[in-house]
Amino acid sequence: MKRNPLVIGDLTIPVPIIQGGMGVGISLSRLAGAVSKEGGLGVISAAQPGYPDVHFMKNALEANLKALAEHIKKAKELSGGAPIGVNIMRASNHYAEYVRCCVEHGADVIISGAGLPVELPQLLKDTKVKFAPIVSSLKAAKVLFQRWDKRYQKVADFVVIEGPKAGGHLGFTAEDAQNLTQEAYDQEVVRIVEFVKGYEEKYGHIPVVFAGGVFTSEDIDHYLALGCEGVQMATRFVATEECDAPESYKQAYLAAKKEDVVIVKSPVGMPGRAIRNQFVKEREVEREPVEKCFDCMDHCNPATTPYCISMALIRAARGQLEHALLFCGENVWRIQEITTVKQLFAELNGD
Repeated sequence: MKRNPLVIGDLTIPVPIIQGGMGVGISLSRLAGAVSKEGGLGVISAAQPGYPDVHFMKNALEANLKALAEHIKKAKELSGGAPIGVNIMRASNHYAEYVRCCVEHGADVIISGAGLPVELPQLLKDTKVKFAPIVSSLKAAKVLFQRWDKRYQKVADFVVIEGPKAGGHLGFTAEDAQNLTQEAYDQEVVRIVEFVKGYEEKYGHIPVVFAGGVFTSEDIDHYLALGCEGVQMATRFVATEECDAPESYKQAYLAAKKEDVVIVKSPVGMPGRAIRNQFVKEREVEREPVEKCFDCMDHCNPATTPYCISMALIRAARGQLEHALLFCGENVWRIQEITTVKQLFAELNGD
């Protein structure tokens, strides 16, 4: 099935599919490079990419910046020079340093959620790097665009709308994440698309991309029909041979049942969607003392947080699954097999 490419300024993504950023260690250069090679936009997660480094425990920031630079370079090589994106959570401490690293080492796109990236246009001033906020409501889109327009005389190059079926950290209350219907949220998607289009006369074309629960080719067409020009998918890319996650992590996705998918409270202060394993069950009744603080997140107090989210995600990336947090999208239970990025693109393209 031939769809229009996703055009972001002077960047053209031949297949309008963005692979969502997944930390820690789930979407790095191998997955991102493979996705971009197939014509989508591969995205590296800037969340603790340096965790395998022997110096990580002593200086996480230094290890992370070094690893991020290396993964951007490697992904560009694997993709044959196609565009590569990086996802940076705004809730991260040292946000500006991660943005600078992306600029200096050749990232083409920055996608930023988990908070409002109000300063991102200034950080990217006089660069060619394209950027998008992740928003879940018209209200958030308005706050950002109105502030950016007034302060910087610039708005985003594109926008990612993340719906309530997404994995990982969510821009909703736990109740809304569980109860919002697709029909109701589709109306919000249309409102956001219309709002963004209102800035195009002044700033040029600003495509909108939908994320959260996109699983099939039909899902893609549904959101294109609502006015979006692409989709972002994450969960399905975990079940590929190229995904940077360990094999045991991928098998946990295959084994997940519908009733295993739950909303958890993250130390970051947001709800998150994950697989209910032994770790999640234990955190429902008692906290896990934090032995080492990586100073990675705003609003995280190691003395009171229910657990260290970095260590919980690092253990997942290391395959220690029952002692780890496994983020996932709502539709993870629908995954039936491990495939390849190439085969997944063929399926999603209707080839």
